[in-house]
Amino acid sequence: MKYMLMMFGSAGEMMQTKSPEWIHEMTAFMVNIDEELRESGEMVFNAGLADGSAAKLVHADGLVTDGPFAEAKESLIGYWVLDVASEDRVHEIARSIANYAGVVEVRPLGERPPEV
Repeated sequence: MKYMLMMFGSAGEMMQTKSPEWIHEMTAFMVNIDEELRESGEMVFNAGLADGSAAKLVHADGLVTDGPFAEAKESLIGYWVLDVASEDRVHEIARSIANYAGVVEVRPLGERPPEV
């Protein structure tokens, strides 16, 4: 089953509140878990995103404004799409990421839109 794991945060806040040692440890962890997930065949794809302060919102009328969409200090900063054998496995992976992210949102990927 495929899942999306989403990590929220603020790179700017992290740089102000975390030690350089913690940032190096967290970066090494992220590189290692990405490599492990690729080797196990569970990684579909992943990406880190630029800080939310770089986001733009494009409205239906063509207006472009500063983002991110949510009026919050933290925004989506990275994600993984994984194909794992079970919900227990995706929770195990999410827990390891949450050690650095605080919390990770996990959602199953929808196979297709609901019938109407």
